[in-house]
Amino acid sequence: MTGRGMAPILYSFRRCPYAIRARLAIRVAGMTVELREILLREKPEAFLQASPSATVPALVTGDGTVVDESLDIMLLALRENDPEGWLSPPAGSLDTMVALIDEINGGFKSDLDRAKYPNRFPDAEPDRSWERAMARLNGFAPILACHGGWLFGDRASLADMAILPFVRQFAHIDRGRFDAAAEPPLREWLDGFLRSEPFAAVMEKYPVWNPEEPGVRFP
Repeated sequence: MTGRGMAPILYSFRRCPYAIRARLAIRVAGMTVELREILLREKPEAFLQASPSATVPALVTGDGTVVDESLDIMLLALRENDPEGWLSPPAGSLDTMVALIDEINGGFKSDLDRAKYPNRFPDAEPDRSWERAMARLNGFAPILACHGGWLFGDRASLADMAILPFVRQFAHIDRGRFDAAAEPPLREWLDGFLRSEPFAAVMEKYPVWNPEEPGVRFP
């Protein structure tokens, strides 16, 4: 745990989409944290003591409060400072964005997991799951086209940055298949994100945290 007044600690795993979206919000909000990159197969004791769910990301605030849901971390950071207006999109509200994110966290993520890791699920039908997930994403295409490439208006919002890390994960199952099936606005939305400076910044590689040493400053 951190002591009062100390920088928050963020336990993270670079490729995890939940951790990616937390880092995106922390970065845009200008929050400085001590980043502790961990290996999920070798979870350190300090992390297990901090996170009730033993999942990343987990944020330990300066007063010792633990926030271990990625969307809650995003909201905490952005409610402190939201310079790009992620919480106040031109077309929509925070409640409608959170409802959409929750939907993606549910059925879409279930299909993504069964398409990507079929051996983990006895009931998996990977092709059917992939097709359902792809159809759900293509449902965004008319909205993206109408709004100039974003979900809730003509600029990035909380919803875009919370969902795009999962679109990336899904596309990487088979990028050729994704590109062939994706409607152009969907493909452009993902490709713009992957080429962006914010994405490059949060995907910088850091050494695995040594419990005998402090983590690294982020961002």
